[in-house]
Amino acid sequence: MITVGSLCFLFRRRTKLRVTKSTKRRITEATGNYSVPIYPYKDIEKATNSFSEKQQLGNGAYGTVYAGKLYNDEWVAIKRIKHRDTDSIEQVMNEIKLLSSVSHTNLVRLLGCSIEYGEQILVFEFMPNGTLSQHLQRERGNGLPWPVRLTIAAETAQAIAHLHSTINPPIYHRDIKSSNILLDYNFRSKVADFGLSRLGMTETSHISTAPQGTPGYVDPQYHQDFQLSDKSDVYSFGVVLVEIITGMKVVDFSRPHNEVNLASLAADRIGKGLLDEIIDPFLEPEVSNDAWTFSSVHKISELAFRCLAFHRDMRPSMTEIATELEHLRLSNWSSFGDNNVTTSTELSSCSTSSYQSEKPLKMIMEKKVEPEVKANKAYLRIQTGPVALKSLERNNSASPVSMQDPEIWLSEQSSPSSYSFPSKSFN
Repeated sequence: MITVGSLCFLFRRRTKLRVTKSTKRRITEATGNYSVPIYPYKDIEKATNSFSEKQQLGNGAYGTVYAGKLYNDEWVAIKRIKHRDTDSIEQVMNEIKLLSSVSHTNLVRLLGCSIEYGEQILVFEFMPNGTLSQHLQRERGNGLPWPVRLTIAAETAQAIAHLHSTINPPIYHRDIKSSNILLDYNFRSKVADFGLSRLGMTETSHISTAPQGTPGYVDPQYHQDFQLSDKSDVYSFGVVLVEIITGMKVVDFSRPHNEVNLASLAADRIGKGLLDEIIDPFLEPEVSNDAWTFSSVHKISELAFRCLAFHRDMRPSMTEIATELEHLRLSNWSSFGDNNVTTSTELSSCSTSSYQSEKPLKMIMEKKVEPEVKANKAYLRIQTGPVALKSLERNNSASPVSMQDPEIWLSEQSSPSSYSFPSKSFN
């Protein structure tokens, strides 16, 4: 009996070792010349307190993300993949391959992975200020001022343009959305979640693939003809620009039937010159009292309108978008001091102490941004303060994909935003 038990134990152990070695080999093959650190599973388990619910940041369809403190006292985001079938392995390998081969200030950084005991775990740099979506929806703070929104848009565009134009072959993200735009200590943009990304073709302008992505952000022409191109990301980014201007949900069934889809609503209002009807009320004081804000908001709306064109050939490239946004952002540079980050007095709402909690991570001491007002302009000083977890309700609403017809639905499951902190966040 003891002998049989021992044999079973040795067999299981040998099988796990064989699978682990095979996975390590696949990681090496996927990353090529790029080295991806492999963390021992026991270190991951210790960092997350055995995957404690108290350290859970988000829970998506494909995985759960935890805050973890490594042996060197570094806080990281640990993404634990739920499914362990062939598709999930391919998605993990795809994400490792892409993230290990690209480097940009505004792309989330992969720190390593763990593949022991049948687990599929990715380790990312820690983003304490959650997602752009959370701030636009007032799930964190009281709202972002226009200069901060514009800076986030410009930085995000630069990151996507880098994927499209600098990498060879180009990379198409396929899931650009506000909940995949993470914010660091100083509210700098970091594009995340490359699980659905695909390499483009150098000899053609598009590739054929079944539509995937998040409903409400998916290029309607891509959904129609299955032809994926860089302009599919452009459409999705156009939806993000509309979110930045309006602060509205991408889908909202409380709105009239023909306005459920935000892209459709925005295209209608912008096309009719009625943008003022949908501008985020939080921005109204800035828009009404500052000529530059008024002008730049309208220019961004025109850019969003072009991004949302049904025919991909009518949309600008991400390089053109990034250039336009950066030029617009810098046009107001003279309005700020030498040592500031573009912002306004309301930025304190992004890091107010009222959003701190009593959870275990409250003792993390990191930089936070607070404004110092002078002559109605904001100058930032960096201070240290506690960063803490706050529970947030997850928005599970689905949304139509076509700005032409809200009745058309996307049946494919959207990609996970698991390390974009949808359920809980740091502040």
